[in-house]
Amino acid sequence: MARNCKPLPVLEQITITDIAAEGKAIAKVDNKVIFIPFVVPGDVVDLQVTRKKSSFMEARAIHFHSYSTVRETPFCEHFGTCGGCKWQMLPYTEQLRYKQQQVTDNLTRIGKIELPAISPILGSTNTTFYRNKLEFTFSNKKWLSFEDMKENAEQQNMNGLGFHIPGLFDKVLDIHKCWLQDDISNQIRNAVRTYALDNQLTFFDLRRQEGFLRNLIIRTSTTGEIMLIVVFFYSDEISQNGLLQYIADSFPSITSLLYIINGKANDTITDREMFVYKGNDHIFEEMEGLKFKIGPKSFYQTNSNQAYELYKIARNFAQLTGNELVYDLYTGTGTIANFVARSCKQVVGIEYVPEAIEDAKVNAEINGITNTLFYAGDMKDILNTEFIDKHGKPDVIITDPPRAGMHDDVIKAILFASPTRIVYVSCNPATQARDLSLMDAQYKVTAVQPVDMFPHTHHVENVVLLEKRETIID
Repeated sequence: MARNCKPLPVLEQITITDIAAEGKAIAKVDNKVIFIPFVVPGDVVDLQVTRKKSSFMEARAIHFHSYSTVRETPFCEHFGTCGGCKWQMLPYTEQLRYKQQQVTDNLTRIGKIELPAISPILGSTNTTFYRNKLEFTFSNKKWLSFEDMKENAEQQNMNGLGFHIPGLFDKVLDIHKCWLQDDISNQIRNAVRTYALDNQLTFFDLRRQEGFLRNLIIRTSTTGEIMLIVVFFYSDEISQNGLLQYIADSFPSITSLLYIINGKANDTITDREMFVYKGNDHIFEEMEGLKFKIGPKSFYQTNSNQAYELYKIARNFAQLTGNELVYDLYTGTGTIANFVARSCKQVVGIEYVPEAIEDAKVNAEINGITNTLFYAGDMKDILNTEFIDKHGKPDVIITDPPRAGMHDDVIKAILFASPTRIVYVSCNPATQARDLSLMDAQYKVTAVQPVDMFPHTHHVENVVLLEKRETIID
């Protein structure tokens, strides 16, 4: 017997009051918090409740009675449907203000530690076209708007090339213009879509696991190089060569044209063989005269210009004189390790992904850097007392963990290593605050610098300097 579900209420003329930690706006009704996307403080709206719990509700705005004085008109035609750039309606100065507050709130409420004055957040010079990598999905079930559905859906072309709709794994929003990457990305994507439709190439069906075209990955660099990776679900030499030659002829500026056959149930390509159709199997990024080789599976910070600012902050916090032993934890492709190597005696980098460590070694070799050592493996397994005894206790540790923060065993190993300074780079100030509290007995936070890597989103990077507390001897 089916349950009778009460319809969720509509709340009228609700004033939006603030922005929550995860980027949604908030309002209060009868002392209950409501989380709402795509609105800003000062908007007065009618809300359709979409989820109701004992302590909070979620809702969406269905009618605006008045707009906030701080609201801006979103610049992207896909705003509100696409899962990215959800803060377009907030002026950039307001975005930075809320990100600064997010860092402050996390460090004080979660960390509960003594803090210095938090430096003003470093904004991004470019707030559009700032990403160097985007991944698009081919789908034979593109998302239809209400306007689209008013037309006869059976007569519509249902193939799309774009981004997944949040919460709907098999629906893709057909993207016409994306403001995140250099416009060459839009030109390539739209041309590939047109060719595929004109030549009746099949788009992927995620549920049925069938279709020829699967993914399109575009990487650009500040050196002007372009990498394009086409991912096919199965091999069809005539069809794939036809598409790849069309791309090569239409976009001679592409310096690395690659393809991958991925017949697995998921989109990951780390275990797939990569084939070069034209050009090189890599592109280069440059930073302070250093060259970084980037392959199709390499990780590199997606905002190149702002990554340079982030690394300069980390290096300044480290206060290197040329004589230090530095451990670079979660080193990735060794970008930070190689960036600071010229300023210290030696850098030891550790990273979970073996392919990334190989990239790190190559990047050191390319730049003639001979004072780096790199190790691959699980951080909590590699960084132990034996490892530290073998390589020496570091003077400085730079750590840049994933969003989940550091494992307790890693923190214990850091405390055992007892460096003079720890530079903690984080993409999640909440887990960073938790980790800082675990180190507070031995280390004092002496500097905090938030950095905005992703304009028009709620995400924020934060760099913290910890210095060893003086031991008091009775």
